[in-house]
Amino acid sequence: MQPIGFIGAGNMAEAIVSGLLRRTLIAPGDITVFDVKHERSGHMKTTYGVEIAPTAQAVVLSRDIVILAVKPDKIMKVLNEISSELSGKLVISIAAGITLKSMLDVLGKQVKTVRVMPNTPCLVLEGASVMSLSSSCSDHDRAAVLEIFSAVGICLEMEEKFINAVTALSGSGPAFCFLFLEALSDGAVKAGLPREVALRLAAATMKGAACMVLELGKHPGQLKDMVTSPSGTTIEGIATLESKGFRSAVIDAVSAAYRRAESLSVKG
Repeated sequence: MQPIGFIGAGNMAEAIVSGLLRRTLIAPGDITVFDVKHERSGHMKTTYGVEIAPTAQAVVLSRDIVILAVKPDKIMKVLNEISSELSGKLVISIAAGITLKSMLDVLGKQVKTVRVMPNTPCLVLEGASVMSLSSSCSDHDRAAVLEIFSAVGICLEMEEKFINAVTALSGSGPAFCFLFLEALSDGAVKAGLPREVALRLAAATMKGAACMVLELGKHPGQLKDMVTSPSGTTIEGIATLESKGFRSAVIDAVSAAYRRAESLSVKG
């Protein structure tokens, strides 16, 4: 894998770095990181042994692949700072809501630019990422991005018009899953299970259910019916969830996240 530079060392950048190193596809010395918060840079150096750059420009000068992992409201400032140094470089942005057009307006249409929406399960090599490439990117660039993000999970290529929906689903989705997982374990604690047992079983249950969908290729409704016996415990629980508007609440949550991603795109 080619050496990589990160501008920004927040949770998402750390998840990607950690996942890549766990795969042993890249050496710590081939990863360079810069963050305006020196404590974050220091944490990355101490925890992962990566190289630390003094400025964003230094990252660009030292690496041909640069991942922009800054907050959406900071990315335009960073792009302006590094735009003069990007000839021949591959720029990958993971900032939610920031369009390829808005970046290319700053960088110039000739700069090879990719927009990726990853998610935090990259930390444990179970990420779900989607990428969209600018027209200046080559097949070699496409392969490089796929190599990075496939190493920490799955990575799909889609038209950019779908990215905001992806942001709402796989970007925000882990938080929704954690909320459900916590509620599952709370219910089990209420029923008498020790907290640590309830949490472990709830997490294993969610993981197992997700793996069944991915590996068996069956519709979730079919898999639900496999668990749901007539007059059994599961149908009682499902009926309660339905009476509380569970599915509607989840749909509304994803829709709200999508609207927020759309508003960020308009601002970008």
